[in-house]
Amino acid sequence: MITKRIGGVIGTAVAALLVVGCGGNGAAPGDEPTTKSDFSFALASDPSCINPRVAGNNDGAYPARQLVDSLTDQDPETGRIVGWLATKYAVNSAATRFTFTLRDGVTFSDGTAFDATSVKQNFDEIVRNGAEQPQSLQFLAGYQRTVVVSDRVARVEFSEPNAQFLQATASHFLGMLAPSSLKTPPADRCAGHLVGTGPYTLDHYTKNTEVVENRRNDYRWGSSLWDNKGAALSAKLIFKVIPESGVRTGALKSGQVDAIGGVPPQDEAGLKSSGFTLQSRPNPGQVFSLVANEKSAIGRDTAVRQALSKAIDRQAVVKAVLSPSYHPATSTLARTTPGWTDLSSELTVDQAAGRKLLDRAGWKVGPDGIRTKAGKRLQLKSYWSTNFNPNQAALELIQQQAKAVGIELDLNSTPIGELQAKLKTGDFDLSWGNSTRPDPDILRNVYWQNGNAAYGITDPKLIKSLTAQQETIDQRRRSGYAAQAQKIIVQQAYGIPVFELTTVLGLGQHATGIRFDSYSRLQFHDAKATEG
Repeated sequence: MITKRIGGVIGTAVAALLVVGCGGNGAAPGDEPTTKSDFSFALASDPSCINPRVAGNNDGAYPARQLVDSLTDQDPETGRIVGWLATKYAVNSAATRFTFTLRDGVTFSDGTAFDATSVKQNFDEIVRNGAEQPQSLQFLAGYQRTVVVSDRVARVEFSEPNAQFLQATASHFLGMLAPSSLKTPPADRCAGHLVGTGPYTLDHYTKNTEVVENRRNDYRWGSSLWDNKGAALSAKLIFKVIPESGVRTGALKSGQVDAIGGVPPQDEAGLKSSGFTLQSRPNPGQVFSLVANEKSAIGRDTAVRQALSKAIDRQAVVKAVLSPSYHPATSTLARTTPGWTDLSSELTVDQAAGRKLLDRAGWKVGPDGIRTKAGKRLQLKSYWSTNFNPNQAALELIQQQAKAVGIELDLNSTPIGELQAKLKTGDFDLSWGNSTRPDPDILRNVYWQNGNAAYGITDPKLIKSLTAQQETIDQRRRSGYAAQAQKIIVQQAYGIPVFELTTVLGLGQHATGIRFDSYSRLQFHDAKATEG
């Protein structure tokens, strides 16, 4: 049994928080700057759904996170699990029982007390409505029950080891909702009926326009990572939906908003030179990668996958399409992920070696430079989603690099909400994307999913490494299994890592206090803007 009053180390992460720019003009000597009552932030897309159970994209997660608190929090610099709604936790050696001792005096915004029964109600509801909220259900594999030991102690029990659950309790997906919210169907919580213990309450969400939230003046139970554990600094948060990047940047420059998300790489230098602050952090989890479909004839050809990996000049992609805020992949996990292993020496460009691999595998160069074998063209049907603006330019450059070794990438775009349905058909060779989570278990979810992943992985060594992470709470052993999984994925090119996603914000000259959490998502508890 491991018991922690403050938190337990889950691994070492290299967390990068970069702040550049002039940061704004100070007040004249003797003047006290006046803090604005509201803080406005421009989202790069409509949130679609702000129910924390399903808000997986940044623009949905940002407003959702301010409404709910979690049992634990995770230090973005160390990966350590620390207290929030729970003051301490205990995990048995089999990773099947997780016991949480809860804070006193916490209430939901409708006045209902938060206690051990609330914890039970929340986890029971996730499982009961799991088909409608798979983003949360994934963390509760093998869930049996939550035992209310006392008003202040809840014990969550699983039928099988579930070591990753502890980290999941720090996510907004498992944030605590009031009984009044839990009675509402999950789909109806996408735009309302959200009552949490968080520092803000929902005023309204108007699709494609804005999300407005109001401060809870009685809030007193902030995360143990926060200096200010009381009420938030701004009385109102206004999330404005501004999809056009140029208009979003213009809104920041003109003072219409205090900060913006989704700063495009081409706008970074201009904002910095104009005296605005850029705040950035690489997203943890699976980096942007091409993941092969082992169910397709070409996708399961190891030589093809390895040759494609060697064809890609990752540094050239970052330099041409992105900005200095971004970094080439050094593994299938980002550097900010606990358990990350540096495999950069195996991810260098070597197109000559790629050609040799294809030659030995019997792929012959055709008249147009694309290889064929037994009459079949070396064309890889590849799906990608339009949720990240530079995706198309990056893939078109990778397409050119692949052609240099005789591989043709057939690029097909699809909205992010339709990508999984496309992959479930099995009619693809490659899928492009990333997945954010500050825990190496993200690899099990992407590549295996207990045999339900779209990619058809059957490699027993990889499956063993991915599943073994679930079975131990020994963090050195977990990191060892994660390292094995990363090496297998990279060496066998089941996934071909290209670059790390970085979240880049632009802050106005009088805006401060936005904090990155361990997911590289945002906490606005201390966000404020002063009058210029």
